Amino acid sequence: MTDFEQAAKRAEELRAQLNHHIYLYYVLNENEIEDYEYDKLMRELQGIEEKYPMLLTADSPTHRVGGQADNMFESVEHRVKMESLQDAFSESEIRDFDTRVHATVEDVQYVAEPKIDGLSVSLEYVDGVFTRGSTRGDGVTGEDITANLRTVRAIPLRLKEALPFIEVRGEVYMPRQTFLEIVREQELNDEKPFKNPRNAAAGSLRQKDPKITAARKLDIFVFNIQQIEGKTLTGHKESLDYLKELGFKTIPFYHRYDTIDEALTEIQRIGNIRYTLPFDIDGAVLKVDNFAQRDVLGSTAKFPKWAIAYKYPPEEKETVLKGIEVNVGRTGVLTPTAVFEPVLLAGTTVSRATLHNEDFIREKNISIGDTVIIRKAGDIIPEVLSVSKHQENAPLYTMPRECPSCHSPVSRDPGEAAIRCSNPDCPAQLLRMLIHFCSRDAMDIEGLGEALLELLVDKGLLHNVADIYRLDYEKIAELERMGKKSADNLKKAVEQSKKNDLSRLIYALGIRHIGQKAGALLAQRFETMDALMAADREALLSIDGFGEIMADAVLEFFALPQSKALIADLKAASVNMRTQKQIVDDRFAGKTFVLTGTLPTMTRAEASAIIESFRGKTSSSVSKKTDYVLAGEDAGSKLIKAQQLGIPVISEKEFTEMIEK
Repeated sequence: MTDFEQAAKRAEELRAQLNHHIYLYYVLNENEIEDYEYDKLMRELQGIEEKYPMLLTADSPTHRVGGQADNMFESVEHRVKMESLQDAFSESEIRDFDTRVHATVEDVQYVAEPKIDGLSVSLEYVDGVFTRGSTRGDGVTGEDITANLRTVRAIPLRLKEALPFIEVRGEVYMPRQTFLEIVREQELNDEKPFKNPRNAAAGSLRQKDPKITAARKLDIFVFNIQQIEGKTLTGHKESLDYLKELGFKTIPFYHRYDTIDEALTEIQRIGNIRYTLPFDIDGAVLKVDNFAQRDVLGSTAKFPKWAIAYKYPPEEKETVLKGIEVNVGRTGVLTPTAVFEPVLLAGTTVSRATLHNEDFIREKNISIGDTVIIRKAGDIIPEVLSVSKHQENAPLYTMPRECPSCHSPVSRDPGEAAIRCSNPDCPAQLLRMLIHFCSRDAMDIEGLGEALLELLVDKGLLHNVADIYRLDYEKIAELERMGKKSADNLKKAVEQSKKNDLSRLIYALGIRHIGQKAGALLAQRFETMDALMAADREALLSIDGFGEIMADAVLEFFALPQSKALIADLKAASVNMRTQKQIVDDRFAGKTFVLTGTLPTMTRAEASAIIESFRGKTSSSVSKKTDYVLAGEDAGSKLIKAQQLGIPVISEKEFTEMIEK
């Protein structure tokens, strides 16, 4: 047996094992192996597929971690319309629906199920293999988000039965715990947090880079068969049971009822338990079970006549505002938090809610001692809606004019709602800055999480970011729950972070308005930290995608003596200060390429890296500024637009000739 044949056999074994464990863990909530063993199997499969790209299959679990970023979503025409549902807000409206149904068909049975609050998607399978996933869009036309949906681990990439074709509909959602973790991280970084899990799920699914989607830990419930070949089904409950057999994670606790009274009792039960569920629901759905009866009932121009959605009202409560606390974020922003009499709201006791900023307080006319109306946005995040009773003679609350942590003056930038501490060495900013610096998307120092960083600050072992590279590991080993092995592992992670690309370091510095993408652009343009620090405003504004606010933020940061001292300390610790991308020559300087379709022997990521090594740029969309379109099989709309604009279209062979000259 040749090496290739052995690799092919092993890859098939690994795919089967990994898909089995993914199904157990993400669909059945069971596990047979530890995460460490699972990760070893995944790395082994990734190594085989990197060595032999032709062994990569559509159902490979390696798709779960996110593949090549694609900056444009193609349109998808839904052959079966993805209809929306008519809403009901009272029991009488549900009974009216039942009356209409019985006026057309007899002996009706209903299925009642929770209405998941997420993003509706279509999943298509050919011969049992996941081939395409798309958004609902307007019900007729959606967007192809296949690469992103592959990262949702509860979606099977291969079904347990190889049906010729099946299209199912499901709801992608973000679990509440995941949502809370992401919001907490956004607040630590002074970023605008997601408003609710639904918005978070929708934003995550439409990320241009599937790796970002993969990191968001989305989930799905499948609740409908849109089309099917090779199997005959007669009712909705039967179809959900069959979807389970195929390996789908179906909508939870669906039941069939003979009368509308039984169905209404279930709708009430779902409403009573909705705050105990680990996911958001915004109602319950009632559907006629029998498919033949559905065909008779039909649809209006907007809704099916065989289903209706009951919407639960949001819960609002009154409570007394006892005080307002002001916290300082990573970038020095002062955020007011309401502290009120504890109240049971949406299943939990709450006593705090953000008041956002000074403008919000003025708009709501908030004073300490007021009676306020609160609710949970998306049934999760407490928020103050309004003042129901103003405390007599109480003055409108005003934000402090000095930092509550270091007592330095605060200021408000023109055009911004945020009030900011002027002291870059403010102690309150230190922990949040350290957390950001060590985070996965920044320097990615495994083991230096929030709890340990807080402990190291409290013990006086960390006074600034550069101290991370001057840690005393003997003292760390003596800390509670650490020990020598943990200290040694931490040391390895810190040493490894020194090798990171310049783009990561730029992002880790926490420069206002400079995210991951901007960090990568700066690293690509200037290549070294010294060159970036010496850059003037004109050079920064010459970067495609850089505006005045971003340019000024970079200039202001590197003008600070503290920033210069920090960079000097990091240099002394041997932290990498150069971009790691190798520049061969500048033959593509000033040229813009658009990549589309599947290339015969290289991935689009590999082609992009080659273009950048010759100082060229890649773009996600075709325009008059495009110089070349590198096209492979199934090129689609980008190829058509290039032909319409008369832009040169080249094959991989022609591209190879260009780089081998």
